[in-house]
Amino acid sequence: MTDKKTPVNRRNFLQTSGLAAGAAATAGVAYPHPAIGKVQGANERLNFAIIGPGGRAQGHINHLLELGDEENVKIAAVCDVWDGNKEVGRGLYPSAEKCGLNVDDKKNVTKDYRTLLDRDDIDAVLVATPDHWHAKQCIDFMEAGKDVYCEKPMTHTIDEARRVAETVKKTGQVFTVGVQSTAHPQWRMANERITKGQIGKVMQAQTQYYRNSAMGQWRYYPLTEDMNPKTVDWKMFLGTEFGLAEDQPFNRARYAQWRCYWDFGGGMYTDLFVHQLTHMLLALGLRFPRRVVGGGGLYLEYDGRDVPDVATVVADYDEGAQVIVTATMANDTPIDEVIRGHTGTIKFTYEGFDITPQVLRGAPAPPSRESAGQDGVERVNAGFDPRGDADTRALWKHFIGCVRSRNQETLCPADLGYAAIATVNLGVDSYRQGKAYFFDKENGQASEADDSWAKKWEKVSHNRGLPQHVMGWDADVKEGSVLFPPDYQKLEGDWVDGQDPAKRA
Repeated sequence: MTDKKTPVNRRNFLQTSGLAAGAAATAGVAYPHPAIGKVQGANERLNFAIIGPGGRAQGHINHLLELGDEENVKIAAVCDVWDGNKEVGRGLYPSAEKCGLNVDDKKNVTKDYRTLLDRDDIDAVLVATPDHWHAKQCIDFMEAGKDVYCEKPMTHTIDEARRVAETVKKTGQVFTVGVQSTAHPQWRMANERITKGQIGKVMQAQTQYYRNSAMGQWRYYPLTEDMNPKTVDWKMFLGTEFGLAEDQPFNRARYAQWRCYWDFGGGMYTDLFVHQLTHMLLALGLRFPRRVVGGGGLYLEYDGRDVPDVATVVADYDEGAQVIVTATMANDTPIDEVIRGHTGTIKFTYEGFDITPQVLRGAPAPPSRESAGQDGVERVNAGFDPRGDADTRALWKHFIGCVRSRNQETLCPADLGYAAIATVNLGVDSYRQGKAYFFDKENGQASEADDSWAKKWEKVSHNRGLPQHVMGWDADVKEGSVLFPPDYQKLEGDWVDGQDPAKRA
């Protein structure tokens, strides 16, 4: 999932990027945002192009059509490599009709996105193509002066994510990743509580994405007889000309159900984990991990796919915290979405989150099947219900506002997308290669992990030290950031020449 042409332990794919260090800062969104560059008039119509009107893009098309009069936006062009099928409701011509375009208008209804690059009458694009196309199309459109709403994941590889983030910075274009949950205020509200020290030193977070399917995940995208080499520009889909995928025979499943194959996607790692990890990073104020390991396997969905149906990624951070992302595609019973601090726990709900104080015990306690909190749960309502795709609509409204104001601080900016891709893709590499990996956020390079991570924390402990930076606040002064040893701990220490360490001066 990193650069496919070079093994991960010999990569140096991010040597020149200075973005990684800056992206590690705590992310907060202030309203209203400061404007960047020339402000576009509120009464000027914004023309959008839809690139890749597949399943997810149909929802985006619906939102843009509904927002047409309210936000003064119009879908002016559609691009897809497949002619499409009206019953399935996807593909080039059915989507063009849905958008009110003339299917015979070759200028605005095309199979080659490059014909839209130099169009002065197109302001912004939705890139909803398979993952392996995201980076090239996003970069091409931004360099052509277009703003971009990119479906998640931001890219297929870590190197591509770095290049997209650099292009956003270089061009000044407005860019967002379509992680719709980032439109929910709860994540930034939780981050405010964390940075104020309300739950003490943050130790661990967990998030999940559980689903179940009788036919196998992503096999519910239908295959049709009119999906064939005459109706699909297979070479363009593969992107072999641009080095995006290896040349291979046309295959309906690999075209329509591409999320099942490493050439084009990353299964639940990139399609689902990115959703959950991105908003968890917002809440935590974290960005790039230091150490990543991934596990899992294909334990049920033996249907010719590449990607696992059970997976877990464990990411450890220099700030002294761990994030666990886990899922299976064959059971839909979830675990709680939680951030664990030393003095409190944040448990996320649809409407917001609950903060439960922790019982700081002075004696051993057995593991519990229920929360080990005490009385005094604070229930926080963020005033937003994401159900019914309201979060996607909110993300679109915010993005459109950013396009008009030239504000690059979208709800899911490129640096956040880059951090999420770095984490999940290192998890993919770990799963596939059987190795753990380090990621250097200063220069963006990945390398095989060794014993230095454990030794670093042992050294901190033995020196009675604390990390200098803990979740955006000073660990020395915030209650719950340190331990309070019992008095008898003064009796510890090495006996030298038979002398009791507790009696030494």
